[in-house]
Amino acid sequence: MATKKQIILPMVVIAVGVAGFIGMSALKKPPEEKEQLDTTPLVSVQAVEINPMSFAVSSYGVVNAKYETELVSQLNGEIVYLSDKFVRGGFVKKGDVLAKIDPSDYEAALIDAKATMASARATLVQEKAYGKVAEEEWKRIENGVPTELSLRKPQLAQEIAKLNSSEAGLKRANRNLERTIIKAPYDALIEARNIGLGSYVSMGTPLGKVLSTAEAEIRLPIADKELQFLDDKGQGAEVILTGDFAGKTQEWTAKVVRSEGVIDSRSRMTYLVAEVKDPYGLKSKNNELRYGTYVTASIDGSHAGQVTEIPRHLVINNQVAVLDNEGKLRYKNITILRQIGSKVIVSDGLEAGMNVITSALDYPIEGMQLALPEDKLLRDEESPDQPTQIAMEDKD
Repeated sequence: MATKKQIILPMVVIAVGVAGFIGMSALKKPPEEKEQLDTTPLVSVQAVEINPMSFAVSSYGVVNAKYETELVSQLNGEIVYLSDKFVRGGFVKKGDVLAKIDPSDYEAALIDAKATMASARATLVQEKAYGKVAEEEWKRIENGVPTELSLRKPQLAQEIAKLNSSEAGLKRANRNLERTIIKAPYDALIEARNIGLGSYVSMGTPLGKVLSTAEAEIRLPIADKELQFLDDKGQGAEVILTGDFAGKTQEWTAKVVRSEGVIDSRSRMTYLVAEVKDPYGLKSKNNELRYGTYVTASIDGSHAGQVTEIPRHLVINNQVAVLDNEGKLRYKNITILRQIGSKVIVSDGLEAGMNVITSALDYPIEGMQLALPEDKLLRDEESPDQPTQIAMEDKD
């Protein structure tokens, strides 16, 4: 039979263990409440601005002379004179003498032509007199019927033909003598000279090449879809040309004067031709625009009305994501007038002041709650005050 000691000792041990557990439980701190995290996605936005806009169509081209003329000899002979202006890069006026071919043979030919014509005139006068004599003689003959030969009419016609031929020969001789002097056909820039003093040229020999300085032309390729943004398909449109000259970017004004009227079979482009007056500034104070310069062109187009401009990557299936007044995601259907580089022109669907979402969302759902970074900062600034108040209450 168990003694009292054997019964009481286990009970004491159990009581001490229970008391120790209760004491340790009393000393243990209660678990802290976890702070609730704000998982609202943050987005950045761009406010919509509605402004009037006129379209401009971009193009490019190389500046060329409106007229280019290859000077060719029309005679045979030796070059006996060259103008100091007849050099590559020289400027000449219309009618300036550029070169002369030895005129000796052509002066002699002119003298011969004059003598031949004088002789033909004298013979014609003599033949007319013979004809009158023959006619008087036939009048004295009774019952006589004169023939044309007896009245010397064929001889008169022959002499008239000879006179006409001599007149033509005189004109030819005069023209050949004039052609010994090579003149500038218009105000021009000398692009090339192919002869030297003492050179012998024959008919068809190239003498040089001149470029007109009154107007310059630039062929501007335009894609078919871009023509819709030009009034009257670009006819008469103002053009701003931009290019580099002497290490500086300069601008020139031009005007579209015509369309080439066909679509290029290789590039599938329509070409408009813009014209610049006095490109070298010889008669005005225009900036010099040299032939061969590569330029970019901005062609004034049609009026687009009240539109807004947004980045192209924000548009998906003709819809744009916006942040409404309640901070929720909404999709707006838009009408795109035109795409220009990385941006699109929107004519309908957006209103001034709307906030277009410009940042990416992982899982966008219409109506989801969103927040702006500035709203998040404002909440973070207000939240530290609340834990402080709770700690003071616990202390009391």
